[in-house]
Amino acid sequence: MVTRTGINHRVLRWIVAFGVGFALAILAFQRISDPEPRLQRAREEAAVLAARDLLTVYVVQDGALEIVDPLATNRKVGKVYVYPNDHGWDVSGFYRRGPTDKWHPFLMNLDAGTRLVSLSVRDTDLRLQEVAATDPKFSLTR
Repeated sequence: MVTRTGINHRVLRWIVAFGVGFALAILAFQRISDPEPRLQRAREEAAVLAARDLLTVYVVQDGALEIVDPLATNRKVGKVYVYPNDHGWDVSGFYRRGPTDKWHPFLMNLDAGTRLVSLSVRDTDLRLQEVAATDPKFSLTR
């Protein structure tokens, strides 16, 4: 014989389970249909691709350049990031001119239109010292 309280508990369990499942389904749908994370990712990728192009203009000599950045990570080389700031983007990474060269860190600041604000690299290349002496946006440390 089933008591009245036993039936009430079963019904209550079903109602709670249905309510929790429905709430989770709504939250999952909102999360999936929210376009903002995809738009943010697209903006980050655009900033990193612009940073690659700008870095290549400044440091490449013979066309050979390997870059480790947020789109091409390599944890053995070091941590990299792309971070939105008040005026645009900060992008960090590493580059080298070939397998025999050591990895050189860089930090680039871009404005909202992904134009170069500043680029700082740690390198010992003499050609880059000349560029740093003439370009106020480019700085070189040893």
